[in-house]
Amino acid sequence: MGCKGAIMARMHTRKRGKASSKRPVREGKPSWVTIGSEELDQLIVKLKREGLTKSKLGMILRDQYGIPKVKELRGIRISKILKTNGIEDQVPEDLSALLSKAVNLNKHLVLNPKDLKNRRGLELVEAKIKRLSDYYKRKSKLPANWSYSKAASELSVK
Repeated sequence: MGCKGAIMARMHTRKRGKASSKRPVREGKPSWVTIGSEELDQLIVKLKREGLTKSKLGMILRDQYGIPKVKELRGIRISKILKTNGIEDQVPEDLSALLSKAVNLNKHLVLNPKDLKNRRGLELVEAKIKRLSDYYKRKSKLPANWSYSKAASELSVK
């Protein structure tokens, strides 16, 4: 089937592979972290209530508080900590990022209706939204009746 030794490329780009740096393996809690688990939970809840996403929250904990990974300290992820405190996102973070991207592309296409490259980009983003929403419906992270619509996504995205 196909070329001998062919390398598979990504779905919507011509790029191949996923080379990146690896986080060093660590056993236990780092020596420089002095924050306790109760304080860490309170800090995570406080930062989330300020309107930060989970990924931004992790970066702030890493950069400003010197906490490399919450799971190493607490044994559970940030999302579990937020769930136990009753703070959950309506739409998962990656899906909401795609929704905001689709809203921005729609706004651009209203002003520039002949921009065919961005129309194609919008089609690709909407396909990703559909695939990801189907996945989250299977995993029960989205309601079964949730569906993507341009008008609803414009209202939900800030």
